[in-house]
Amino acid sequence: MKEFTLFSNGQAGLTTTSNRIVMAPMTRCRALGNIPNDLIAAYYAQRAGAGFIITEGTSPSPNGLGYARIPGIYSAQQVEGWRKTTDAVHKAGGKIFIQLMHTGRISHPLNMPAGAEILAPSAVKPAGQMWTDAKQMQDFEVPKAMSSEYILQAKAEYVTAAKNAIAAGFDGVELHSANGYLLEQFLSPVSNIRTDDYGGSVENRSRFVLEVVAEVAAAIGKNKTGIRLSPYGVASDMPHYPEIDVTYDYLSTKLNEADIAYIHHVDHSAMGAPAVPLEIKKLIRKNFKNTIILCGGYDKQRAEAELESGLGDFIAFGRPFINNPDLVDRLRNNWPLSDVLHADLFYAAGDAGYTDYPAYSQG
Repeated sequence: MKEFTLFSNGQAGLTTTSNRIVMAPMTRCRALGNIPNDLIAAYYAQRAGAGFIITEGTSPSPNGLGYARIPGIYSAQQVEGWRKTTDAVHKAGGKIFIQLMHTGRISHPLNMPAGAEILAPSAVKPAGQMWTDAKQMQDFEVPKAMSSEYILQAKAEYVTAAKNAIAAGFDGVELHSANGYLLEQFLSPVSNIRTDDYGGSVENRSRFVLEVVAEVAAAIGKNKTGIRLSPYGVASDMPHYPEIDVTYDYLSTKLNEADIAYIHHVDHSAMGAPAVPLEIKKLIRKNFKNTIILCGGYDKQRAEAELESGLGDFIAFGRPFINNPDLVDRLRNNWPLSDVLHADLFYAAGDAGYTDYPAYSQG
């Protein structure tokens, strides 16, 4: 049993935190021209009371810009834009990691700059549609299967993006290997039907993820490198497959050998996905000796219980941070959480439903 609480100091790699509450990554679509701006800096600074913040998914490449108005970190202008955010969060006393998210096949040409390509492990079209500002909802397209050259390029882009993140002042980097994006697409035999060294067996399907982890860790330090996983998640057309348990047993063992700062493990059952079996959470905990962040529909009581059980070292909160910028203070003081949440503005372009939620007033 652990002796700490949500409000104890914590440690994630090199990052020391004032509490064990993490702001989970959430796409908010405010990066006009894919460049972080003053509005984004203000949003994160308002939430700097978190032990640390993990930013919205940020693309390491023009090829990874699947959604409208998401940020990147592959250009000098984007690095300068993100520096506004890191400076603002640090000035407010917070810590912040960037989440590197290459969307892979979850994309549409109308959301991408000229010359970018929709890439994936295999030419397997995802089911469903996605929003585009130009033509609203559009069907997904068949992605281009990545050649060995594209794989080398993508790994290099992750490394460059990670170096850019440190140059922009981030405390660390989280690799997004969840929610059906590029890294998870390699893990699943549904989206990865390759017959080379990156497909087929669990070991081969895990190869790209582990190589990206190793190369990013070598570039910026393993103690500044984390990863997000979503076993049993079904987001972005990720149906279940028989080897899920074996896959995450192998992957978490190898991530432990890589000695990275943390695994961020998300359970999407609060949003309607199948629950992650307790056995899988225990398996990852047994295999991985460094920090584990748990995420998925937590309230204060369940978060404290999960920390007490030893399954996790930090608890990530997502949506409660949207309309409660002072969430940590509210939880610490048992103040009520706001019940005002403008879901229709989650992915809008302006400050409404973004930076205009007030802190708690006792008056």
